Amino acid sequence: MEPGAVGSAAELLIELASHGRYHFTTDEAMRALGTSPVATRAALRRLKKKGGLASPHRGFHVIVPPEYRRLGCLPGDQFVPQLMEHLGLAYYVALLSAAQLYGAAHQQPQVFQVMVEKNRAPIACGGVRVEFVARRNTARIPVVERNTPRGSIRVSTPEATALDLIGYPDHAGGLDHAATVLAELVESIDGATLARVAPLSPVPWAQRLGYLLEQVGGSDRTDALSGYVGEAARETALLDPRRKARRGERDPRWRLVVNVDVVPDG
Repeated sequence: MEPGAVGSAAELLIELASHGRYHFTTDEAMRALGTSPVATRAALRRLKKKGGLASPHRGFHVIVPPEYRRLGCLPGDQFVPQLMEHLGLAYYVALLSAAQLYGAAHQQPQVFQVMVEKNRAPIACGGVRVEFVARRNTARIPVVERNTPRGSIRVSTPEATALDLIGYPDHAGGLDHAATVLAELVESIDGATLARVAPLSPVPWAQRLGYLLEQVGGSDRTDALSGYVGEAARETALLDPRRKARRGERDPRWRLVVNVDVVPDG
């Protein structure tokens, strides 16, 4: 857009939306309006007060169409890809949010969960909450592209989602809830693909996942994963590493101490 191409911030929003773009930066607005930084920010603040604009990140703004005015922001899936591109960060939709996109959420997640390479503060934008979870090899995790009303978004594959649910139980509502979600996700999991993806995660994740898949009716998806665990596992793992107790039944197939009873949600 040419410098000074629009006469007001309200016109800028109309112009961008007419071309299917619902995000922009403060610098882009300043160039388009031909105004100073102070005047530009003041104009954007006025639009925010009217509910037509939201800022999920400093200097990054999203247009809020009428259908999302009550929410006070675009849904997370409609601005996170653009924000991650703006910040130059590798990412993917993960955990319960990814499971939901595969029809396995069990219940509506309260936050939109996004995996990134380093810890980041969560985002609060109107009624939208985005939680970032750190995983160093985020860029290597297999994803699929899913369409949204504002473009496409990267989502971990069902197999990678299953491993993350077990690897980050605190972000999945605990092992009981993770098992509940696995029971609904299992139909989307391919056993051979799961075994190929498993080496991207710590071996104990595969040990725990294999055991839990068998508990929720996914035994027919575990043969290849069991072969991988048999070759890669050097130590007996705990089903719940957060519990200090090492007592429990031993599962030789998964080299696992079942130190907690996992009860999927009813």
